[in-house]
Amino acid sequence: MYLHAGNDFLIKISDILGIFDIENTTAEGGYTRNLLDRAEKEHRCIYTSFEMPKSFIIVMKNNEEKVYISQ
Repeated sequence: MYLHAGNDFLIKISDILGIFDIENTTAEGGYTRNLLDRAEKEHRCIYTSFEMPKSFIIVMKNNEEKVYISQ
């Protein structure tokens, strides 16, 4: 099965490590903000929409971590 992450992005369910609310996870602690900043710098972030992001999905595929930023 697949998860529709927005626009034309489909993610295989078995590749998903977690789905997180972007507001609740980045407001409190610095760990999540650091994870997202590092993924951005390493060009591992994929933006699925031009709208305000509400969640992010961490995916591990072929031993490579990707972060999908989704509405």
